[in-house]
Amino acid sequence: MDILIKAAQFFLSLSLLIVLHEFGHFIFAKIFKCRVEKFYLFFDAGFSLFKTKRGETEYGIGWLPLGGYVKIAGMIDESMDKEQIKQQVQPWEFRAKKTYQRLLIMVGGVVMNFIAALIIYIGVLYAWGDEYLPNENVTYGIVANDLAEEIGFQSGDKILTVGGDYIEDFHDIVPTIVLDGVEDIQVERNGQVIDIAITQDHVAKMVKSKGLLGIRYPFNLTVSSFVKKSPAQEAGMEKGDKIVQLNHQEFQFHDQFSSVLMANKGQELLVTVKRNEQLIDIPITLTDDGMLGVSWQNNLSEFFEFETLTYGFLESVPAGIARGWETSVDYVKQFKLIFNRKTKGYESLGGFITIGNIFPGAWNWKVFWNMTAFLSIILGIMNILPIPALDGGHVMFVLYEMITGRKPNEKFLEYAQYVGLSLLLLLVLYANVNDILRLFK
Repeated sequence: MDILIKAAQFFLSLSLLIVLHEFGHFIFAKIFKCRVEKFYLFFDAGFSLFKTKRGETEYGIGWLPLGGYVKIAGMIDESMDKEQIKQQVQPWEFRAKKTYQRLLIMVGGVVMNFIAALIIYIGVLYAWGDEYLPNENVTYGIVANDLAEEIGFQSGDKILTVGGDYIEDFHDIVPTIVLDGVEDIQVERNGQVIDIAITQDHVAKMVKSKGLLGIRYPFNLTVSSFVKKSPAQEAGMEKGDKIVQLNHQEFQFHDQFSSVLMANKGQELLVTVKRNEQLIDIPITLTDDGMLGVSWQNNLSEFFEFETLTYGFLESVPAGIARGWETSVDYVKQFKLIFNRKTKGYESLGGFITIGNIFPGAWNWKVFWNMTAFLSIILGIMNILPIPALDGGHVMFVLYEMITGRKPNEKFLEYAQYVGLSLLLLLVLYANVNDILRLFK
């Protein structure tokens, strides 16, 4: 069920953003009196799932969910329709328009993506505000995974400064380390201040890691449900049982409990639970992954004080614009990691599975709109890259014409489209193969 909910959110978000992007091209084409022959959500290679004609434009839904397009008369685009280009230029065609008009038509989609992201961020901040966990409120310090320990962190460390600066939001710490080239971090450990050096090799491993610094919180585990084929349920554990010991060992923090489970994968442990004020010992054989097969509901707000910034409508506008700008800058910074041979960010590229997994397994409108705004920015930045077949490729050729006064040869534009499409298909294939390979690791 979680997979279906994630897929539904991803599909809805992607569809909205594609339609908005293509509408940006469409509206500018109409402003400059270009004939728009097609407006499609997804590609209709060979056939379409739905289509209808309204005026001069055919609106439809294709079967290939790799994007969408508007087919503007007199333009070599994703449809690769070259027949019209062979005919005499008509006043309603893209190629008949002035360079600045063609430029605006081509950037219209990207502009619409950024406008949509800003509007969404403004709406989210106005409706829900901005909740975050102040770093100073992470009372019990961090949980360090294997990579964090290799770098020099220890569970219980409290982050003081990152690159000499105090980070207000705890969840901004790792992105700041990775994106801003931080070389040193100060932590408090057992009352002492410790300096931890961050190297390029560390950053390379952090890019590939699914996590680095967790939040340490007290051990308080009451069983709320069981997974299918749960070893704990089969052994006699019941909903509402509170786990208090493993092999008669008590725990102060949840990560200590998890560490014992991981150290005893596939082994039998004596689990002590409290049921109706009585202590009951239950021998349970863990799964090969070190799991009991139970679920519990621990809300971090039980242990930590979160801050919520609320915004009136007028306050939400500059705050939403600032959020959109910060998100755009951070995403651009990631390109340094992708093309850096030391960090090897390209190995972490993901496709549809990776993007779909950023959505939660339960429908949450606040998260949905935040993720949609983020994807809108990604779509805008990716489309403005100077690659033929992307909007940025068309913009590059129009700018060349504006600067030199010479229009690129149409045969050259045709071949550039083929090269660009091939590169994009290879990139999509590479990213999705990465997704598939990660499933088997």
